[in-house]
Formats: sequence, structure tokens, C-alpha cells
Amino acid sequence: MSARVIIADDHPLFRAAMQHAIQSVLGSDILEAADFPNTLALLESNNSIELVFLDLNMPGNQGLTGLSTIRNNFPGVLVIMVSAEENPAIIRRAIDFGASGYIPKSAPLDLIAEAVQQVLDGEQWLPEDIKPLIDNTDNEQDKCFARKLEQLTPHQFKVLKLLADGLLNKQIAFELNVQETTIKQHVSAILRKLEVINRTQAGVVFRQIMGE
Repeated sequence: MSARVIIADDHPLFRAAMQHAIQSVLGSDILEAADFPNTLALLESNNSIELVFLDLNMPGNQGLTGLSTIRNNFPGVLVIMVSAEENPAIIRRAIDFGASGYIPKSAPLDLIAEAVQQVLDGEQWLPEDIKPLIDNTDNEQDKCFARKLEQLTPHQFKVLKLLADGLLNKQIAFELNVQETTIKQHVSAILRKLEVINRTQAGVVFRQIMGE
């Protein structure tokens, strides 16, 4: 049977607890990943994946970069963020950037099964006690940047991440195994779509918004 779900978290005990919690809803067709590169590899090799439980901070993922990467490269895959972090502003930001839900690691296991069912039914899921706090942290700047990010192609998104890491065009070209002129074209398109004046500003905004 093709797998439908990935549990992406670097703590084996938590992955086991998650698997136990969601088997009643999804059966046993569940994959696990201990870091973000492996998560992407599983997504690329399993086109039946419908849902990813993504740890906010795991090896290879910092802040909301992983969420945005998945949403950009696999727009049909639902993502539920999972974290010990319960800051309403971060949760609001995750929702703005396309998360279908946010599960605090303190949540009871029966709530996790409820969250999965609700998200698969096309709804968004947040713990009841967090919803009122989220409503008070609405941030139009984050929403605006999220809409702009959605305009980027997967290649442009990769270039933006490397640009934000401080790499030069030549280094990005080497990393992605393309011509430097191609990278220059991507950078020009990124600046236009994000409505920023230079690559430095693009990188700074990306790191700030993503929480890196």
C-alpha cells in the first residue's frame, strides 16, 4: 500500500507516539523521517503522500523554511506543524504560510487523531485554547510576503534560500549545477516578485519572516 503520511521529527519516541495516535485514522501506511532532507526525499519518491507532520525545528529545517519549501514544491501536500513552541505569533505565521494545522507537543494523543481527520476533511485545525490568541496576532506583512512567495517557481525558491544564506550567483550556480546567467535571471525574477530592490534586502526579509 502506498504511504499517505510522513511524520518528520528527530525524536524517535515522539514519532512512535504520533504513529500510535494517528493509526486509527490512517492505518499503517505511514513513513518517518528524522531530518528535513530525508523528508524531501520521501516526498519526491512517494507521490501518494497527502499529509506531512513537520517539526518546526529539526535537522535541516529552521523556522518556517521547511513549511514553505514543501508548500512551494508539493502544493498538493497538506502540512501540519508540530512543535513544543506555543508562541501565538509563530503559530499565526505558520498558518499564514500555508500550514493546515499546528499541534503543540503538549497536546493529548486523542486530539492529534481529531486534528488529522479535520485536516483531511479540508479544514484547518488548531487547539481550542490557542484560537483566540491567534486571532490577536494577525499580521498583514506576513500574509503579504506569503502571497509573494507563492508566485516563485520551485527553482526560484531554491535560489532565494541560497541567496538568503549569503551565497553569490557563481556559488548558487555551482550548487544547483546550472549556468550563472540562469541564476541571474532567477534573481531578477525573485526581486520583481518579492518587490524588493536588491538581493540583500530579499535575503534579510526571507530570514526575518521565516524565523531563521
